[in-house]
Amino acid sequence: MDATATPATAPSVALDAALLARVEEAGLNASAPPAQRLVGGWLVRLSPGKAKRARCVNAVATPSEPLAQLLGRIGAVYREAGLPLIVRITPFSHPRVLDTLLALRGWRRFDDTRVMVCADLGAAPLAALPLPPGCTLDSPGHGGFAEAVGRLRNSPLAQREAHAERLRGSAVPYRGVLLKGADGELLACAQIATEGDLVGLYDVYTAPAHRGRGHARWLCTRLLLEARAAGARSAYLQVDADNAPARAIYAALGFIDGYAYHYRSQDPEAV
Repeated sequence: MDATATPATAPSVALDAALLARVEEAGLNASAPPAQRLVGGWLVRLSPGKAKRARCVNAVATPSEPLAQLLGRIGAVYREAGLPLIVRITPFSHPRVLDTLLALRGWRRFDDTRVMVCADLGAAPLAALPLPPGCTLDSPGHGGFAEAVGRLRNSPLAQREAHAERLRGSAVPYRGVLLKGADGELLACAQIATEGDLVGLYDVYTAPAHRGRGHARWLCTRLLLEARAAGARSAYLQVDADNAPARAIYAALGFIDGYAYHYRSQDPEAV
Protein backbone atom coordinates (compact mmCIF):
# COMPACT_ATOMS: atom_id res chain seq x y z
CA MET A 1 0.00 0.00 0.00
CA ASP A 2 1.45 3.39 -0.96
CA ALA A 3 1.43 6.47 1.21
CA THR A 4 -1.48 8.00 -0.69
CA ALA A 5 -3.78 5.01 -0.27
CA THR A 6 -5.29 6.34 2.95
CA PRO A 7 -8.77 6.14 4.44
CA ALA A 8 -9.44 9.68 3.16
CA THR A 9 -12.29 8.28 1.07
CA ALA A 10 -14.31 7.32 4.14
CA PRO A 11 -17.80 8.88 4.22
CA SER A 12 -18.37 11.72 6.66
CA VAL A 13 -19.95 10.64 9.94
CA ALA A 14 -21.89 13.92 9.94
CA LEU A 15 -24.09 12.83 7.06
CA ASP A 16 -26.49 9.93 6.71
CA ALA A 17 -24.90 6.96 4.90
CA ALA A 18 -28.05 6.37 2.87
CA LEU A 19 -27.98 9.96 1.62
CA LEU A 20 -24.32 9.63 0.61
CA ALA A 21 -25.07 6.43 -1.29
CA ARG A 22 -27.92 8.19 -3.07
CA VAL A 23 -25.64 11.14 -3.90
CA GLU A 24 -23.14 8.74 -5.48
CA GLU A 25 -25.91 7.12 -7.49
CA ALA A 26 -27.24 10.51 -8.61
CA GLY A 27 -23.76 11.61 -9.63
CA LEU A 28 -23.36 8.49 -11.75
CA ASN A 29 -26.74 9.05 -13.38
CA ALA A 30 -26.04 12.71 -14.10
CA SER A 31 -22.65 12.00 -15.68
CA ALA A 32 -23.75 9.06 -17.84
CA PRO A 33 -22.39 9.33 -21.41
CA PRO A 34 -24.07 7.83 -24.49
CA ALA A 35 -21.30 5.20 -24.74
CA GLN A 36 -21.03 2.95 -21.70
CA ARG A 37 -21.28 -0.73 -20.91
CA LEU A 38 -20.96 -3.25 -18.09
CA VAL A 39 -17.83 -5.40 -18.17
CA GLY A 40 -17.44 -8.02 -15.48
CA GLY A 41 -19.87 -6.10 -13.27
CA TRP A 42 -18.05 -2.77 -13.60
CA LEU A 43 -19.44 0.31 -15.36
CA VAL A 44 -17.16 1.25 -18.24
CA ARG A 45 -17.65 4.75 -19.67
CA LEU A 46 -16.24 5.86 -22.99
CA SER A 47 -16.93 9.55 -23.54
CA PRO A 48 -14.17 11.56 -25.31
CA GLY A 49 -15.21 14.61 -23.27
CA LYS A 50 -13.32 16.47 -20.56
CA ALA A 51 -15.18 15.12 -17.50
CA LYS A 52 -13.34 12.06 -16.21
CA ARG A 53 -16.54 10.82 -14.57
CA ALA A 54 -17.81 10.12 -18.08
CA ARG A 55 -14.64 8.38 -19.35
CA CYS A 56 -13.58 6.12 -16.52
CA VAL A 57 -14.36 2.80 -14.89
CA ASN A 58 -16.70 2.78 -11.90
CA ALA A 59 -16.35 -0.41 -9.83
CA VAL A 60 -20.02 -0.54 -8.89
CA ALA A 61 -20.20 -4.29 -8.13
CA THR A 62 -18.02 -7.17 -7.00
CA PRO A 63 -16.03 -8.30 -10.06
CA SER A 64 -17.24 -11.49 -11.68
CA GLU A 65 -13.68 -12.55 -12.59
CA PRO A 66 -10.08 -12.19 -11.33
CA LEU A 67 -8.85 -8.59 -11.26
CA ALA A 68 -5.98 -9.10 -13.73
CA GLN A 69 -8.32 -10.72 -16.25
CA LEU A 70 -10.96 -8.03 -15.82
CA LEU A 71 -8.45 -5.19 -16.21
CA GLY A 72 -7.13 -6.87 -19.35
CA ARG A 73 -10.59 -7.03 -20.89
CA ILE A 74 -11.43 -3.47 -19.94
CA GLY A 75 -8.07 -2.25 -21.17
CA ALA A 76 -8.85 -3.67 -24.60
CA VAL A 77 -12.13 -1.74 -24.64
CA TYR A 78 -10.34 1.53 -23.89
CA ARG A 79 -7.61 0.90 -26.44
CA GLU A 80 -10.27 0.31 -29.09
CA ALA A 81 -11.94 3.59 -28.08
CA GLY A 82 -8.63 5.45 -28.16
CA LEU A 83 -8.92 6.45 -24.49
CA PRO A 84 -6.68 5.82 -21.46
CA LEU A 85 -7.89 3.33 -18.88
CA ILE A 86 -8.78 5.25 -15.71
CA VAL A 87 -10.43 3.77 -12.62
CA ARG A 88 -12.43 5.95 -10.23
CA ILE A 89 -11.97 5.03 -6.57
CA THR A 90 -14.78 5.86 -4.12
CA PRO A 91 -15.91 4.57 -0.72
CA PHE A 92 -18.45 2.55 -2.71
CA SER A 93 -15.96 0.76 -4.99
CA HIS A 94 -15.88 -3.03 -5.14
CA PRO A 95 -13.84 -4.72 -3.87
CA ARG A 96 -13.21 -2.35 -0.96
CA VAL A 97 -9.48 -2.99 -1.25
CA LEU A 98 -9.42 -1.99 -4.93
CA ASP A 99 -7.40 1.17 -4.23
CA THR A 100 -4.71 -0.85 -2.43
CA LEU A 101 -4.62 -3.49 -5.18
CA LEU A 102 -4.13 -0.89 -7.90
CA ALA A 103 -1.51 0.95 -5.83
CA LEU A 104 0.44 -2.29 -5.44
CA ARG A 105 0.37 -2.65 -9.24
CA GLY A 106 1.96 0.80 -9.54
CA TRP A 107 -1.13 2.64 -10.74
CA ARG A 108 -0.75 6.38 -10.25
CA ARG A 109 -3.21 8.26 -8.05
CA PHE A 110 -4.48 11.70 -9.14
CA ASP A 111 -7.30 14.26 -8.92
CA ASP A 112 -8.29 14.09 -5.27
CA THR A 113 -11.91 15.27 -5.23
CA ARG A 114 -14.44 16.06 -2.53
CA VAL A 115 -18.15 15.42 -2.81
CA MET A 116 -19.81 18.13 -0.74
CA VAL A 117 -23.40 17.76 0.40
CA CYS A 118 -26.08 20.06 1.75
CA ALA A 119 -28.42 17.61 3.48
CA ASP A 120 -31.17 20.16 4.15
CA LEU A 121 -31.62 22.82 1.50
CA GLY A 122 -34.49 24.28 3.52
CA ALA A 123 -32.05 25.26 6.25
CA ALA A 124 -29.25 26.39 3.94
CA PRO A 125 -28.16 30.05 4.18
CA LEU A 126 -29.39 31.00 0.70
CA ALA A 127 -30.24 34.69 0.47
CA ALA A 128 -31.76 35.89 -2.80
CA LEU A 129 -29.73 38.71 -4.31
CA PRO A 130 -30.50 41.02 -7.26
CA LEU A 131 -28.72 40.48 -10.54
CA PRO A 132 -25.29 42.13 -10.41
CA PRO A 133 -25.41 45.65 -11.94
CA GLY A 134 -25.11 45.66 -15.71
CA CYS A 135 -25.28 41.85 -15.95
CA THR A 136 -27.73 39.62 -17.78
CA LEU A 137 -28.64 35.96 -17.30
CA ASP A 138 -28.93 33.60 -20.24
CA SER A 139 -30.15 30.00 -20.51
CA PRO A 140 -28.75 28.87 -23.85
CA GLY A 141 -29.73 25.19 -23.92
CA HIS A 142 -27.41 22.21 -23.78
CA GLY A 143 -25.38 22.92 -26.90
CA GLY A 144 -24.93 26.59 -26.11
CA PHE A 145 -23.98 25.88 -22.52
CA ALA A 146 -21.41 23.23 -23.46
CA GLU A 147 -19.89 25.60 -26.00
CA ALA A 148 -19.75 28.46 -23.49
CA VAL A 149 -18.15 26.52 -20.64
CA GLY A 150 -15.81 24.87 -23.13
CA ARG A 151 -14.60 28.27 -24.31
CA LEU A 152 -14.02 29.38 -20.72
CA ARG A 153 -11.97 26.25 -20.06
CA ASN A 154 -10.19 26.37 -23.42
CA SER A 155 -11.49 22.87 -24.14
CA PRO A 156 -10.88 21.48 -27.63
CA LEU A 157 -13.82 21.16 -30.01
CA ALA A 158 -14.12 17.38 -29.54
CA GLN A 159 -14.56 17.78 -25.79
CA ARG A 160 -17.14 20.54 -26.22
CA GLU A 161 -19.11 18.39 -28.66
CA ALA A 162 -18.95 15.37 -26.36
CA HIS A 163 -20.19 17.51 -23.46
CA ALA A 164 -23.13 18.77 -25.49
CA GLU A 165 -24.00 15.24 -26.62
CA ARG A 166 -23.94 13.96 -23.04
CA LEU A 167 -26.20 16.78 -21.82
CA ARG A 168 -28.69 16.30 -24.65
CA GLY A 169 -28.93 12.55 -24.04
CA SER A 170 -29.04 12.72 -20.25
CA ALA A 171 -31.93 10.97 -18.52
CA VAL A 172 -31.43 13.48 -15.69
CA PRO A 173 -32.65 16.98 -16.65
CA TYR A 174 -30.03 19.72 -16.66
CA ARG A 175 -30.52 23.49 -16.54
CA GLY A 176 -27.53 25.66 -17.35
CA VAL A 177 -27.21 29.43 -17.01
CA LEU A 178 -24.64 31.99 -18.14
CA LEU A 179 -23.88 35.27 -16.39
CA LYS A 180 -22.87 37.93 -18.89
CA GLY A 181 -21.59 41.48 -18.53
CA ALA A 182 -23.07 44.60 -20.06
CA ASP A 183 -21.04 44.08 -23.23
CA GLY A 184 -22.15 40.45 -23.54
CA GLU A 185 -18.87 39.09 -22.21
CA LEU A 186 -19.28 35.72 -20.51
CA LEU A 187 -18.42 36.15 -16.82
CA ALA A 188 -19.41 32.83 -15.25
CA CYS A 189 -21.56 29.75 -15.72
CA ALA A 190 -23.16 26.97 -13.72
CA GLN A 191 -25.81 24.30 -14.11
CA ILE A 192 -27.90 21.93 -12.04
CA ALA A 193 -29.00 18.35 -12.60
CA THR A 194 -32.17 17.40 -10.75
CA GLU A 195 -33.22 13.87 -9.82
CA GLY A 196 -36.32 13.76 -7.63
CA ASP A 197 -35.68 15.86 -4.53
CA LEU A 198 -31.90 15.76 -5.00
CA VAL A 199 -30.08 18.43 -7.03
CA GLY A 200 -26.46 18.50 -8.17
CA LEU A 201 -24.39 21.58 -8.99
CA TYR A 202 -22.18 21.15 -12.06
CA ASP A 203 -19.82 23.14 -14.27
CA VAL A 204 -19.46 26.10 -11.94
CA TYR A 205 -16.79 28.20 -13.61
CA THR A 206 -15.79 31.87 -13.62
CA ALA A 207 -13.71 33.54 -16.30
CA PRO A 208 -10.20 34.07 -14.84
CA ALA A 209 -10.33 37.84 -15.35
CA HIS A 210 -13.54 38.10 -13.32
CA ARG A 211 -12.80 35.91 -10.32
CA GLY A 212 -13.16 37.16 -6.77
CA ARG A 213 -16.26 39.25 -7.53
CA GLY A 214 -18.91 36.86 -6.20
CA HIS A 215 -20.21 35.69 -9.58
CA ALA A 216 -19.96 31.95 -8.82
CA ARG A 217 -21.66 32.36 -5.45
CA TRP A 218 -24.45 34.41 -7.03
CA LEU A 219 -25.08 31.78 -9.70
CA CYS A 220 -24.99 28.86 -7.25
CA THR A 221 -27.37 30.66 -4.90
CA ARG A 222 -29.76 31.46 -7.74
CA LEU A 223 -29.84 27.87 -9.03
CA LEU A 224 -30.16 26.32 -5.57
CA LEU A 225 -33.04 28.64 -4.69
CA GLU A 226 -34.79 27.66 -7.94
CA ALA A 227 -34.25 23.98 -7.17
CA ARG A 228 -35.50 24.41 -3.60
CA ALA A 229 -38.63 26.17 -4.81
CA ALA A 230 -39.22 23.27 -7.21
CA GLY A 231 -39.05 20.72 -4.39
CA ALA A 232 -35.37 19.83 -4.00
CA ARG A 233 -34.52 18.92 -0.40
CA SER A 234 -30.80 18.08 -0.62
CA ALA A 235 -27.91 19.10 -2.87
CA TYR A 236 -24.46 17.86 -3.81
CA LEU A 237 -21.45 18.88 -5.86
CA GLN A 238 -17.93 17.72 -6.70
CA VAL A 239 -14.89 19.95 -6.26
CA ASP A 240 -11.12 19.56 -6.38
CA ALA A 241 -9.84 18.98 -2.87
CA ASP A 242 -7.23 21.74 -3.21
CA ASN A 243 -9.63 24.35 -4.64
CA ALA A 244 -9.85 26.35 -1.41
CA PRO A 245 -11.72 29.39 -2.84
CA ALA A 246 -14.50 27.23 -4.31
CA ARG A 247 -14.76 25.08 -1.19
CA ALA A 248 -15.14 28.23 0.91
CA ILE A 249 -18.01 29.42 -1.30
CA TYR A 250 -19.78 26.08 -1.03
CA ALA A 251 -19.28 25.91 2.73
CA ALA A 252 -20.86 29.35 3.06
CA LEU A 253 -23.89 28.00 1.15
CA GLY A 254 -24.35 25.15 3.63
CA PHE A 255 -22.30 22.34 2.07
CA ILE A 256 -19.99 20.04 4.03
CA ASP A 257 -17.67 17.24 2.93
CA GLY A 258 -19.56 14.00 2.37
CA TYR A 259 -16.85 11.75 0.95
CA ALA A 260 -13.81 11.80 -1.28
CA TYR A 261 -12.83 10.06 -4.48
CA HIS A 262 -9.82 9.95 -6.76
CA TYR A 263 -8.60 8.22 -9.90
CA ARG A 264 -5.88 5.71 -10.68
CA SER A 265 -4.25 4.82 -13.98
CA GLN A 266 -1.11 3.14 -15.22
CA ASP A 267 -1.17 5.33 -18.35
CA PRO A 268 1.31 8.22 -17.87
CA GLU A 269 -0.78 10.33 -20.27
CA ALA A 270 -4.01 9.96 -18.30
CA VAL A 271 -5.30 13.29 -16.97
